[in-house]
Amino acid sequence: MTIFALSSGPGISGVAIIRISGNQTSLVIKSLTGRELPHPRMATLRKINNINTSDLIDEGIILWFPGPQSYTGEDMAEIHVHGGKAVVLSVQNQISKVENCRLAEPGEFTRLAFQNGKINLLKAESIADLISAETEIQRLQAIKIMKGKSSEKFNELREKLLKVLSFVEAKIDFPDEDLPEENLNKIKKDSLDVISEINKILNDQKVGEIIREGFKIAIVGPTNAGKSSLINNLSNREVAIVSEIAGTTRDVVETHLNIEGFPVIISDTAGIRDSKDDIEKKGIKLSLKKAENADLKLVVVDAKNIDLSGFLNDLLKNNAILVVNKSDLLKEKLDPEISKLNHVQISLKNNLNIDKLITKIKDNLKNKFISEEDILITRERHRQHLVQCANYLRNSLEKNDKKDFDKAAEDLRLATRHLSMIVGKVDVEEILGSIFNDFCIGK
Repeated sequence: MTIFALSSGPGISGVAIIRISGNQTSLVIKSLTGRELPHPRMATLRKINNINTSDLIDEGIILWFPGPQSYTGEDMAEIHVHGGKAVVLSVQNQISKVENCRLAEPGEFTRLAFQNGKINLLKAESIADLISAETEIQRLQAIKIMKGKSSEKFNELREKLLKVLSFVEAKIDFPDEDLPEENLNKIKKDSLDVISEINKILNDQKVGEIIREGFKIAIVGPTNAGKSSLINNLSNREVAIVSEIAGTTRDVVETHLNIEGFPVIISDTAGIRDSKDDIEKKGIKLSLKKAENADLKLVVVDAKNIDLSGFLNDLLKNNAILVVNKSDLLKEKLDPEISKLNHVQISLKNNLNIDKLITKIKDNLKNKFISEEDILITRERHRQHLVQCANYLRNSLEKNDKKDFDKAAEDLRLATRHLSMIVGKVDVEEILGSIFNDFCIGK
Protein backbone atom coordinates (compact mmCIF):
# COMPACT_ATOMS: atom_id res chain seq x y z
CA MET A 1 0.00 0.00 0.00
CA THR A 2 1.24 3.49 -0.90
CA ILE A 3 0.44 6.32 1.51
CA PHE A 4 0.32 10.09 1.06
CA ALA A 5 -0.39 13.13 3.21
CA LEU A 6 0.17 16.85 3.58
CA SER A 7 3.41 17.06 5.58
CA SER A 8 3.54 20.84 5.96
CA GLY A 9 1.08 22.57 8.29
CA PRO A 10 -2.59 22.78 7.31
CA GLY A 11 -4.05 26.09 6.18
CA ILE A 12 -3.01 28.68 3.62
CA SER A 13 0.75 29.00 3.11
CA GLY A 14 3.29 29.98 0.47
CA VAL A 15 4.34 26.37 -0.08
CA ALA A 16 2.68 23.08 0.80
CA ILE A 17 4.54 19.73 0.85
CA ILE A 18 2.71 16.52 0.00
CA ARG A 19 4.64 13.40 0.93
CA ILE A 20 4.21 9.99 -0.74
CA SER A 21 5.73 6.63 0.25
CA GLY A 22 5.31 3.12 -1.15
CA ASN A 23 5.87 1.01 -4.25
CA GLN A 24 3.37 3.07 -6.29
CA THR A 25 5.23 6.34 -5.68
CA SER A 26 7.01 6.30 -9.05
CA LEU A 27 3.70 5.70 -10.86
CA VAL A 28 2.08 8.60 -8.97
CA ILE A 29 4.84 11.01 -10.04
CA LYS A 30 4.77 9.84 -13.65
CA SER A 31 0.95 10.08 -13.78
CA LEU A 32 0.85 13.59 -12.31
CA THR A 33 3.65 15.02 -14.45
CA GLY A 34 3.29 12.98 -17.65
CA ARG A 35 7.06 12.57 -17.68
CA GLU A 36 9.76 10.21 -16.47
CA LEU A 37 11.04 10.39 -12.91
CA PRO A 38 13.42 13.25 -12.06
CA HIS A 39 16.97 12.53 -10.89
CA PRO A 40 17.05 11.20 -7.31
CA ARG A 41 17.33 13.82 -4.57
CA MET A 42 17.41 16.68 -7.06
CA ALA A 43 14.75 19.40 -6.90
CA THR A 44 13.03 19.46 -10.30
CA LEU A 45 10.40 21.91 -11.55
CA ARG A 46 7.45 20.10 -13.14
CA LYS A 47 3.90 20.83 -14.22
CA ILE A 48 1.41 18.87 -12.10
CA ASN A 49 -1.65 17.82 -14.06
CA ASN A 50 -5.01 16.16 -13.67
CA ILE A 51 -4.39 12.45 -14.34
CA ASN A 52 -7.45 11.94 -16.56
CA THR A 53 -7.75 15.26 -18.44
CA SER A 54 -4.14 16.57 -18.32
CA ASP A 55 -5.49 19.94 -17.12
CA LEU A 56 -2.87 21.90 -15.21
CA ILE A 57 -3.31 21.90 -11.40
CA ASP A 58 -0.13 23.75 -10.46
CA GLU A 59 3.56 24.01 -11.17
CA GLY A 60 5.89 22.92 -8.40
CA ILE A 61 9.00 21.09 -7.25
CA ILE A 62 9.30 17.29 -7.31
CA LEU A 63 11.81 15.50 -5.08
CA TRP A 64 12.29 11.78 -5.76
CA PHE A 65 13.88 9.50 -3.13
CA PRO A 66 14.20 5.89 -4.36
CA GLY A 67 14.24 3.31 -1.57
CA PRO A 68 15.93 2.19 0.54
CA GLN A 69 17.80 5.55 0.66
CA SER A 70 14.79 7.49 1.93
CA TYR A 71 13.23 8.51 5.25
CA THR A 72 10.84 5.53 5.27
CA GLY A 73 13.16 3.07 3.53
CA GLU A 74 10.63 2.76 0.68
CA ASP A 75 10.31 4.64 -2.61
CA MET A 76 9.30 8.11 -1.55
CA ALA A 77 8.61 11.52 -3.06
CA GLU A 78 7.70 15.05 -2.05
CA ILE A 79 5.57 17.38 -4.15
CA HIS A 80 6.05 21.08 -3.33
CA VAL A 81 3.10 23.13 -4.57
CA HIS A 82 1.55 26.50 -3.73
CA GLY A 83 -0.12 26.30 -0.34
CA GLY A 84 -3.73 27.09 -1.23
CA LYS A 85 -6.35 24.67 0.10
CA ALA A 86 -7.82 24.04 -3.36
CA VAL A 87 -4.38 23.21 -4.82
CA VAL A 88 -3.54 20.74 -2.05
CA LEU A 89 -6.96 19.04 -2.20
CA SER A 90 -6.78 18.76 -5.97
CA VAL A 91 -3.33 17.11 -5.90
CA GLN A 92 -4.41 14.73 -3.13
CA ASN A 93 -7.57 13.81 -5.04
CA GLN A 94 -5.46 12.91 -8.09
CA ILE A 95 -3.08 10.76 -6.02
CA SER A 96 -6.02 8.88 -4.53
CA LYS A 97 -7.07 7.85 -8.05
CA VAL A 98 -3.92 5.73 -8.40
CA GLU A 99 -4.57 2.12 -7.38
CA ASN A 100 -3.50 1.13 -3.83
CA CYS A 101 -2.91 4.73 -2.72
CA ARG A 102 -4.54 6.06 0.45
CA LEU A 103 -4.20 8.87 2.98
CA ALA A 104 -1.61 8.20 5.67
CA GLU A 105 -2.54 7.71 9.31
CA PRO A 106 -0.93 9.84 12.06
CA GLY A 107 2.78 9.00 12.36
CA GLU A 108 2.64 6.37 9.61
CA PHE A 109 5.70 7.68 7.71
CA THR A 110 7.83 7.53 10.86
CA ARG A 111 6.38 4.15 11.78
CA LEU A 112 7.50 2.84 8.37
CA ALA A 113 10.96 4.31 9.03
CA PHE A 114 11.07 2.38 12.32
CA GLN A 115 9.73 -0.86 10.88
CA ASN A 116 12.20 -0.70 7.96
CA GLY A 117 15.13 -0.25 10.33
CA LYS A 118 15.90 3.37 9.45
CA ILE A 119 15.47 4.57 13.04
CA ASN A 120 14.93 3.01 16.47
CA LEU A 121 11.93 3.63 18.70
CA LEU A 122 13.67 6.23 20.87
CA LYS A 123 14.58 8.27 17.82
CA ALA A 124 11.01 7.98 16.53
CA GLU A 125 9.73 9.36 19.84
CA SER A 126 12.30 12.16 19.80
CA ILE A 127 11.12 13.18 16.31
CA ALA A 128 7.59 13.55 17.69
CA ASP A 129 8.96 15.54 20.65
CA LEU A 130 10.95 17.81 18.33
CA ILE A 131 7.83 18.58 16.28
CA SER A 132 5.87 19.31 19.47
CA ALA A 133 8.64 21.35 21.14
CA GLU A 134 7.42 24.80 22.21
CA THR A 135 10.47 25.90 24.20
CA GLU A 136 14.23 25.83 23.69
CA ILE A 137 14.84 23.31 26.48
CA GLN A 138 12.30 20.91 24.90
CA ARG A 139 14.01 21.27 21.51
CA LEU A 140 17.45 20.62 23.00
CA GLN A 141 16.24 17.52 24.84
CA ALA A 142 14.65 16.09 21.68
CA ILE A 143 17.87 16.71 19.73
CA LYS A 144 19.96 14.94 22.38
CA ILE A 145 17.73 11.86 22.21
CA MET A 146 17.85 11.95 18.41
CA LYS A 147 21.66 11.82 18.56
CA GLY A 148 21.34 8.38 20.13
CA LYS A 149 22.93 8.70 23.57
CA SER A 150 19.91 7.07 25.25
CA SER A 151 19.86 4.26 22.69
CA GLU A 152 23.56 3.61 23.22
CA LYS A 153 23.12 3.35 26.98
CA PHE A 154 20.11 1.03 26.88
CA ASN A 155 21.70 -1.16 24.20
CA GLU A 156 24.90 -1.34 26.28
CA LEU A 157 22.91 -2.57 29.31
CA ARG A 158 21.03 -5.02 27.10
CA GLU A 159 24.26 -6.48 25.68
CA LYS A 160 25.61 -6.93 29.18
CA LEU A 161 22.48 -8.85 30.19
CA LEU A 162 22.66 -11.03 27.09
CA LYS A 163 26.21 -11.98 28.11
CA VAL A 164 25.00 -12.87 31.60
CA LEU A 165 22.18 -14.91 30.10
CA SER A 166 24.64 -16.85 27.94
CA PHE A 167 26.54 -17.97 31.07
CA VAL A 168 23.33 -19.09 32.79
CA GLU A 169 22.12 -20.95 29.70
CA ALA A 170 25.51 -22.66 29.44
CA LYS A 171 24.91 -24.08 32.91
CA ILE A 172 21.42 -25.27 31.86
CA ASP A 173 22.75 -26.91 28.67
CA PHE A 174 25.57 -28.66 30.52
CA PRO A 175 24.15 -29.44 33.97
CA ASP A 176 26.90 -31.90 34.83
CA GLU A 177 29.61 -29.32 34.17
CA ASP A 178 30.56 -26.91 36.92
CA LEU A 179 30.62 -23.32 35.80
CA PRO A 180 34.01 -21.72 36.46
CA GLU A 181 33.96 -19.68 39.64
CA GLU A 182 34.91 -16.56 37.67
CA ASN A 183 31.79 -16.97 35.47
CA LEU A 184 29.53 -17.34 38.51
CA ASN A 185 31.07 -14.22 39.99
CA LYS A 186 30.64 -12.37 36.69
CA ILE A 187 26.94 -13.28 36.55
CA LYS A 188 26.40 -11.72 39.96
CA LYS A 189 28.68 -8.72 39.38
CA ASP A 190 27.26 -7.79 35.97
CA SER A 191 23.67 -8.21 37.17
CA LEU A 192 24.34 -5.97 40.16
CA ASP A 193 26.11 -3.45 37.90
CA VAL A 194 23.08 -3.25 35.61
CA ILE A 195 20.74 -2.86 38.59
CA SER A 196 22.97 -0.08 39.92
CA GLU A 197 22.99 1.68 36.52
CA ILE A 198 19.21 1.42 36.25
CA ASN A 199 18.73 2.83 39.76
CA LYS A 200 21.01 5.72 38.85
CA ILE A 201 18.99 6.41 35.69
CA LEU A 202 15.70 6.19 37.60
CA ASN A 203 16.95 8.61 40.26
CA ASP A 204 16.63 11.59 37.89
CA GLN A 205 13.78 13.46 39.61
CA LYS A 206 11.76 12.82 36.40
CA VAL A 207 13.45 15.81 34.76
CA GLY A 208 13.09 14.38 31.25
CA GLU A 209 9.34 13.89 31.57
CA ILE A 210 8.92 17.31 33.17
CA ILE A 211 10.77 18.99 30.29
CA ARG A 212 8.73 17.09 27.72
CA GLU A 213 5.33 17.59 29.38
CA GLY A 214 5.87 20.87 31.20
CA PHE A 215 6.72 21.96 34.75
CA LYS A 216 3.46 21.82 36.74
CA ILE A 217 2.66 24.85 38.89
CA ALA A 218 -0.53 24.90 40.97
CA ILE A 219 -1.97 28.15 42.31
CA VAL A 220 -3.76 27.25 45.53
CA GLY A 221 -5.13 29.01 48.57
CA PRO A 222 -8.32 30.26 50.21
CA THR A 223 -11.13 32.01 48.33
CA ASN A 224 -10.80 35.64 47.22
CA ALA A 225 -7.01 35.69 47.71
CA GLY A 226 -6.33 36.61 44.06
CA LYS A 227 -5.51 33.23 42.51
CA SER A 228 -7.40 33.85 39.26
CA SER A 229 -5.95 37.36 38.99
CA LEU A 230 -2.47 35.86 39.37
CA ILE A 231 -2.87 33.32 36.55
CA ASN A 232 -4.25 36.09 34.31
CA ASN A 233 -1.29 38.31 35.16
CA LEU A 234 1.31 35.59 34.52
CA SER A 235 -0.40 34.66 31.24
CA ASN A 236 -0.86 38.27 30.07
CA ARG A 237 -4.44 37.40 29.11
CA GLU A 238 -7.78 36.57 30.70
CA VAL A 239 -7.53 32.86 31.37
CA ALA A 240 -9.81 32.69 34.43
CA ILE A 241 -12.91 34.64 35.49
CA VAL A 242 -12.16 37.17 38.24
CA SER A 243 -14.94 38.12 40.66
CA GLU A 244 -15.31 39.39 44.20
CA ILE A 245 -17.82 36.60 44.80
CA ALA A 246 -16.09 33.88 46.81
CA GLY A 247 -15.96 30.47 45.13
CA THR A 248 -16.15 31.73 41.51
CA THR A 249 -13.50 29.23 40.35
CA ARG A 250 -14.89 25.73 40.82
CA ASP A 251 -12.87 23.72 38.32
CA VAL A 252 -9.16 23.64 37.48
CA VAL A 253 -8.19 26.17 34.79
CA GLU A 254 -4.89 25.42 33.02
CA THR A 255 -2.67 27.36 30.64
CA HIS A 256 0.73 26.65 29.05
CA LEU A 257 3.48 29.24 29.47
CA ASN A 258 7.04 29.65 28.27
CA ILE A 259 9.09 31.17 31.10
CA GLU A 260 12.53 31.98 29.70
CA GLY A 261 12.61 28.80 27.63
CA PHE A 262 11.15 26.58 30.35
CA PRO A 263 7.83 24.86 29.57
CA VAL A 264 5.25 25.47 32.31
CA ILE A 265 1.69 24.28 32.86
CA ILE A 266 0.11 26.61 35.40
CA SER A 267 -3.21 25.76 37.05
CA ASP A 268 -5.70 28.01 38.80
CA THR A 269 -7.71 26.01 41.34
CA ALA A 270 -10.85 26.43 43.38
CA GLY A 271 -10.52 28.41 46.61
CA ILE A 272 -10.21 26.06 49.57
CA ARG A 273 -12.72 26.58 52.37
CA ASP A 274 -15.47 24.76 54.23
CA SER A 275 -18.39 24.52 51.84
CA LYS A 276 -21.79 22.81 51.76
CA ASP A 277 -22.08 23.16 47.97
CA ASP A 278 -21.46 19.72 46.38
CA ILE A 279 -20.00 21.19 43.17
CA GLU A 280 -17.65 23.46 45.09
CA LYS A 281 -16.62 20.51 47.29
CA LYS A 282 -15.58 18.60 44.16
CA GLY A 283 -13.62 21.63 42.96
CA ILE A 284 -11.82 21.85 46.31
CA LYS A 285 -10.99 18.14 46.13
CA LEU A 286 -9.52 18.69 42.66
CA SER A 287 -7.52 21.64 43.99
CA LEU A 288 -5.88 19.55 46.69
CA LYS A 289 -5.10 16.77 44.22
CA LYS A 290 -3.60 19.25 41.75
CA ALA A 291 -1.45 20.70 44.55
CA GLU A 292 -0.30 17.22 45.56
CA ASN A 293 0.85 16.42 41.99
CA ALA A 294 2.41 19.82 41.26
CA ASP A 295 6.16 20.42 40.92
CA LEU A 296 5.69 23.83 42.55
CA LYS A 297 2.83 25.33 44.55
CA LEU A 298 2.06 29.05 44.68
CA VAL A 299 0.10 29.39 47.91
CA VAL A 300 -1.76 32.70 47.55
CA VAL A 301 -3.12 34.41 50.67
CA ASP A 302 -4.69 37.79 51.45
CA ALA A 303 -2.18 40.02 53.28
CA LYS A 304 -4.93 41.30 55.64
CA ASN A 305 -6.13 37.84 56.56
CA ILE A 306 -3.22 35.37 56.77
CA ASP A 307 -4.07 32.11 58.47
CA LEU A 308 -1.52 29.39 57.77
CA SER A 309 -3.06 26.75 59.99
CA GLY A 310 -4.45 23.45 58.72
CA PHE A 311 -4.15 22.66 55.01
CA LEU A 312 -2.14 25.82 54.17
CA ASN A 313 0.59 24.80 56.57
CA ASP A 314 0.72 21.36 54.93
CA LEU A 315 0.88 22.87 51.42
CA LEU A 316 3.86 25.05 52.37
CA LYS A 317 6.02 22.16 53.59
CA ASN A 318 7.40 21.09 50.20
CA ASN A 319 8.05 22.83 46.86
CA ALA A 320 6.01 25.93 47.67
CA ILE A 321 6.20 29.72 47.53
CA LEU A 322 3.94 31.73 49.83
CA VAL A 323 2.47 34.57 47.77
CA VAL A 324 1.16 37.34 50.02
CA ASN A 325 -1.23 39.29 47.77
CA LYS A 326 -2.91 42.67 48.39
CA SER A 327 0.24 43.89 50.16
CA ASP A 328 -0.76 47.45 49.17
CA LEU A 329 -3.41 47.22 51.93
CA LEU A 330 -0.87 46.09 54.53
CA LYS A 331 -0.22 48.89 57.06
CA GLU A 332 2.35 47.06 59.16
CA LYS A 333 5.13 44.52 58.67
CA LEU A 334 4.40 40.84 58.24
CA ASP A 335 4.46 38.56 61.24
CA PRO A 336 8.12 37.49 61.79
CA GLU A 337 7.09 33.82 61.62
CA ILE A 338 5.61 34.37 58.15
CA SER A 339 8.66 36.37 57.05
CA LYS A 340 10.84 33.32 57.76
CA LEU A 341 8.97 31.35 55.09
CA ASN A 342 9.87 31.28 51.39
CA HIS A 343 7.56 34.13 50.47
CA VAL A 344 7.05 37.19 48.29
CA GLN A 345 4.72 40.14 48.90
CA ILE A 346 2.84 41.28 45.83
CA SER A 347 -0.06 43.48 44.80
CA LEU A 348 -1.84 42.33 41.68
CA LYS A 349 -3.98 45.43 41.74
CA ASN A 350 -0.91 47.72 41.60
CA ASN A 351 1.27 45.22 39.67
CA LEU A 352 3.76 45.33 42.57
CA ASN A 353 6.63 42.81 42.93
CA ILE A 354 5.31 40.49 40.21
CA ASP A 355 8.84 40.48 38.79
CA LYS A 356 10.15 39.19 42.14
CA LEU A 357 7.64 36.35 42.08
CA ILE A 358 8.61 35.43 38.50
CA THR A 359 12.30 35.46 39.54
CA LYS A 360 11.52 33.04 42.38
CA ILE A 361 9.65 30.78 39.95
CA LYS A 362 12.55 30.90 37.46
CA ASP A 363 15.06 30.00 40.20
CA ASN A 364 12.92 27.01 41.10
CA LEU A 365 12.77 25.94 37.44
CA LYS A 366 16.52 26.26 36.99
CA ASN A 367 17.23 24.23 40.12
CA LYS A 368 14.91 21.52 38.85
CA PHE A 369 16.17 21.35 35.28
CA ILE A 370 19.92 21.86 35.65
CA SER A 371 21.55 18.46 35.92
CA GLU A 372 25.07 17.22 35.32
CA GLU A 373 23.76 13.80 34.33
CA ASP A 374 22.50 13.01 30.84
CA ILE A 375 18.73 12.79 30.62
CA LEU A 376 17.85 9.28 29.42
CA ILE A 377 14.17 8.95 30.36
CA THR A 378 11.65 11.22 28.65
CA ARG A 379 8.47 9.12 28.94
CA GLU A 380 6.74 7.09 31.61
CA ARG A 381 7.00 4.10 29.23
CA HIS A 382 10.80 4.12 29.54
CA ARG A 383 10.62 4.38 33.32
CA GLN A 384 8.24 1.46 33.72
CA HIS A 385 10.35 -0.84 31.52
CA LEU A 386 13.46 0.02 33.56
CA VAL A 387 11.62 -0.68 36.83
CA GLN A 388 10.44 -4.04 35.50
CA CYS A 389 13.93 -4.87 34.22
CA ALA A 390 15.48 -4.22 37.64
CA ASN A 391 12.76 -6.29 39.37
CA TYR A 392 13.36 -9.31 37.13
CA LEU A 393 17.12 -8.96 37.61
CA ARG A 394 16.74 -9.08 41.39
CA ASN A 395 14.55 -12.16 41.03
CA SER A 396 17.14 -13.85 38.80
CA LEU A 397 19.92 -13.19 41.34
CA GLU A 398 17.86 -14.83 44.10
CA LYS A 399 17.23 -17.88 41.92
CA ASN A 400 20.88 -18.12 40.92
CA ASP A 401 21.85 -18.19 44.60
CA LYS A 402 19.43 -21.10 45.04
CA LYS A 403 20.95 -22.86 41.98
CA ASP A 404 17.56 -22.64 40.25
CA PHE A 405 19.17 -21.75 36.91
CA ASP A 406 16.13 -22.50 34.69
CA LYS A 407 13.96 -19.93 36.45
CA ALA A 408 16.86 -17.49 36.75
CA ALA A 409 17.33 -17.65 32.98
CA GLU A 410 13.66 -16.91 32.39
CA ASP A 411 13.85 -13.84 34.63
CA LEU A 412 16.94 -12.70 32.75
CA ARG A 413 15.12 -13.09 29.43
CA LEU A 414 12.24 -10.97 30.74
CA ALA A 415 14.68 -8.34 32.07
CA THR A 416 16.39 -8.20 28.67
CA ARG A 417 13.03 -8.00 26.92
CA HIS A 418 12.03 -4.91 28.92
CA LEU A 419 15.26 -3.17 27.90
CA SER A 420 14.61 -4.21 24.30
CA MET A 421 11.13 -2.70 24.40
CA ILE A 422 12.56 0.75 25.20
CA VAL A 423 14.54 0.93 21.95
CA GLY A 424 12.00 -1.11 19.96
CA LYS A 425 13.94 -4.32 19.41
CA VAL A 426 10.77 -6.18 20.40
CA ASP A 427 7.76 -5.60 18.17
CA VAL A 428 4.79 -4.97 20.44
CA GLU A 429 1.87 -3.76 18.32
CA GLU A 430 -0.05 -2.17 21.19
CA ILE A 431 2.95 -0.05 22.22
CA LEU A 432 3.70 1.02 18.65
CA GLY A 433 0.09 2.04 18.10
CA SER A 434 0.00 4.24 21.18
CA ILE A 435 3.30 5.92 20.29
CA PHE A 436 2.69 6.68 16.61
CA ASN A 437 -0.92 7.77 17.08
CA ASP A 438 0.47 10.81 18.94
CA PHE A 439 2.20 12.00 15.76
CA CYS A 440 0.67 14.49 13.37
CA ILE A 441 -0.57 13.27 9.99
CA GLY A 442 2.16 13.53 7.36
CA LYS A 443 5.04 12.64 9.71
